[in-house]
Amino acid sequence: MTDLAISATGLRKAYGEHLVLDGVDLDIAAGTIFSLLGPNGAGKTTMVKILSTLISADAGDVWVAGHHLIKDAQAVRAAIGVTGQYSAVDGLLTGEENLRLMADLHHLGRSSGRRRARGLLEQFDLTEAARKPAATYSGGMRRRLDLAMTLVGDPRIIFLDEPTTGLDPRSRRTMWQIIRGLVADHGVTVFLTTQYLEEADQLADRIAVLNRGTLVAQGSAEELKRLVPGGHISLRFADPRGFAAAAQALRPISHEEETLTLHVPSDGGVRSLRALLDWLDGASITVEELTVHTPDLDDVFLALTQELALTQETETAR
Repeated sequence: MTDLAISATGLRKAYGEHLVLDGVDLDIAAGTIFSLLGPNGAGKTTMVKILSTLISADAGDVWVAGHHLIKDAQAVRAAIGVTGQYSAVDGLLTGEENLRLMADLHHLGRSSGRRRARGLLEQFDLTEAARKPAATYSGGMRRRLDLAMTLVGDPRIIFLDEPTTGLDPRSRRTMWQIIRGLVADHGVTVFLTTQYLEEADQLADRIAVLNRGTLVAQGSAEELKRLVPGGHISLRFADPRGFAAAAQALRPISHEEETLTLHVPSDGGVRSLRALLDWLDGASITVEELTVHTPDLDDVFLALTQELALTQETETAR
């Protein structure tokens, strides 16, 4: 378990007859950013609540930060921090007072708590606003303060449940930089749920797609993109002869004679790219420009969730 921040086997949760999580298996490496994607109601927040000890699962075996979720729940709580969908900031208190309150809850002591608060205010660029009521903060500042409050206890694993919802693009990118820094500079593990596929693409080392309580795919962003048809390699040739020879042999999905460009089907993987380059080299055909095009995460998300929905609807109809 030493290399895994989180390990779950057979995780299951139901509310009455409504099955929210249906036997989920999950391994998350320490010191990485993991992103859980899924449509509304897929079970993302339920999984976060279970892994952070807020609610119990109906079945399954789970280890978090090397501790068993049920047998050693207190040790799990000591190792994690949680930033939920809705800010936990008290608007009547100043930013500094919010952080000092969290320090008191973590029993840091007066002087240690003040030092920790000052350090986090500086880290999250909130020093100038430290003594202003949090109610006067912008949305981005409140989310930064919320995350800073999560870090007061120096957690090894941080759960971020849709942390940038409602933020403008600039504030969202600022949060991305902060999240990257937490992993790169402090070695924490981040469990991120998000509705923004670009966010997962930009941040996550590994992504899982949850739909109707089931993980339908897991992998890096690039691995997931190769699951969906539509990837291709664009080749722009140096002369008409090479263009014509390649067009006849490679069976492109489309071509542009004016620019001497072919679009050849490909999964975007290294093996298929190497095979194509070897063929071009063997045929003595010169390529001026080569570009790999793969589907984006939007395509992956829609394909995976719609495919499962159609399959389940068909089975129900039977």
